[in-house]
Amino acid sequence: MADFDSNPFADPEEINPFADPSVRQVTGGSTGARPATLDNYNPFEEKSSASRTVPTRPPPPTAGSSRPVEPQQYPQSQQPAVMQPTMEPPAYSKQPPPPSISNEELLRRQEELERKAAELQKKEDELRNRTPGKRENNWPPVPGFCPVGPCFYQDIDVDIPLEYRKIIKMGYYLWIFYVGTLLINFLGSLAYLISEGGSDPATTFGVSLVFLLIFTPCSFICWYRPLYKAFRSDSSFNFFVFFFVFFCQMCVCVLLAIGIVGTGSCGWLVAIGLTGQHIGAAILCYIVSILFTITAILDGFILKKVHSLYRSTGASFAKAQQEFTTGVISNESVRNAAGAAVTSAATGGGGRM
Repeated sequence: MADFDSNPFADPEEINPFADPSVRQVTGGSTGARPATLDNYNPFEEKSSASRTVPTRPPPPTAGSSRPVEPQQYPQSQQPAVMQPTMEPPAYSKQPPPPSISNEELLRRQEELERKAAELQKKEDELRNRTPGKRENNWPPVPGFCPVGPCFYQDIDVDIPLEYRKIIKMGYYLWIFYVGTLLINFLGSLAYLISEGGSDPATTFGVSLVFLLIFTPCSFICWYRPLYKAFRSDSSFNFFVFFFVFFCQMCVCVLLAIGIVGTGSCGWLVAIGLTGQHIGAAILCYIVSILFTITAILDGFILKKVHSLYRSTGASFAKAQQEFTTGVISNESVRNAAGAAVTSAATGGGGRM
């Protein structure tokens, strides 16, 4: 039927419905172009196909062909992207080389370590071999050929708690400084006697000798040992003994620093009197005056420091009385003396009757 209805003499452009200009404009302007529909839309397709270069795959080599396969060529636009660094890496500073240590320095350090290790081992052996309640005296350190041996036991690192070791060492060094001051005062009194002569310099020299011989052991026994025992066993009685004796020593040092003539000291007054007459003796007396002044100041500092620690330990006068009573009653010598006194009294009373 279609063959009979078509007009073989009609113009093909007139009967073509796509020949209409409006239809051609919608369909892309030509009958050969693809219609711009959603089915044919590719968002990744470039607008201009002429600017895109598609790599061509070389044909596979045929059998019997000896021509090598050329590598696939990619255009410059298809090269892999390489990120360029935006900033330079931080410049690392070179570490200085470690200082070189000589062999002598290494040997010296090794000897020091060995010496400390030997001292620690010795202390450990002493603590291990020590029997409870029995300690071997080690102070003063005297040579073995001396007929008189040590009289006291003293080991600050073992007996004294850690928080009180500093004040005990300060007290020990102060005692050494005090003894040295007494020795220089004796030499200054000798220079004073030689330069001036007379009864007053002779008296000063004799009293200074007595001070050196008496105050040296008495200061150690009467205030340093009580200070040591007070912090070793938290003894209130020893605290009070230290306060009393040490305050008296501070007052004596003030008087010796003044240097009243005939009191056994070459203090400020004696030094001023020798100024302009005997330069050597005056200089030595000035040194003695300065040392006694420093000793008095250090005595006041140590006294204040010990008193503040005493308040923190909980010691009191009542505890000191209790310790004194307990110590007197438990002392075997005191009990024997009291028993002998009671016996003699009873014997004498019985004889009179």
